[in-house]
Amino acid sequence: MASGYGDASQKIDYVFKVVLIGDSAVGKSQILARFARNEFSLDSKATIGVEFQTRTLVIQHKSVKAQIWDTAGQERYRAVTSAYYRGAVGAMLVYDITKRQTFDHIPRWLEELRAHADKNIVIILIGNKTDLEEQRAVPTEDAKEFAEKEGLFFLETSALEATNVETAFMTVLTEIFNIVNKKNLVASEDQANGNPASLAGKKILIPGPAQEIPAKSKMCCT
Repeated sequence: MASGYGDASQKIDYVFKVVLIGDSAVGKSQILARFARNEFSLDSKATIGVEFQTRTLVIQHKSVKAQIWDTAGQERYRAVTSAYYRGAVGAMLVYDITKRQTFDHIPRWLEELRAHADKNIVIILIGNKTDLEEQRAVPTEDAKEFAEKEGLFFLETSALEATNVETAFMTVLTEIFNIVNKKNLVASEDQANGNPASLAGKKILIPGPAQEIPAKSKMCCT
């Protein structure tokens, strides 16, 4: 699965909008900078308003443009507008492993997401800042348990050390890609049978510890 930082000449097969949500200062913008530009800046300023970055990748020989949206740093619950979620097919729910409160707020963010976003949205829970292991306040187990209960993917990342950031995005994008392709397949079969296309399927969890991605998961290409 190749991934490139932009090649303007290629035709784009899909554009997937993915939103980043979670409390202020959990590292959403850093995760985005690491994925979109492979950068990390220690003196990152709070995001004002909404911004998005794009990166084009190849998934199963198709060109996929990921359009990743990042919210303002001053998120208060419900303050993120529904327009932010409109058209999003993936979401990254981020907390900081060193700040328990940012994890405790995750259920509220999830509730907000489910209230505004498409019900088939692919969601990954991300525990960021694993480089600060000695300050950890959220055990991996707690997050894993929550993710399992809610049917979310889960990974721990370090935007600073570039750990698992790429994998987190590829997990979401590949899952969206598979759903879209399955949907197209279902739609064409259903048109033959005169049924509206339906999309069912349980999310699978990427087991922890976060650094070990199982070889046998839905992430690989057939």
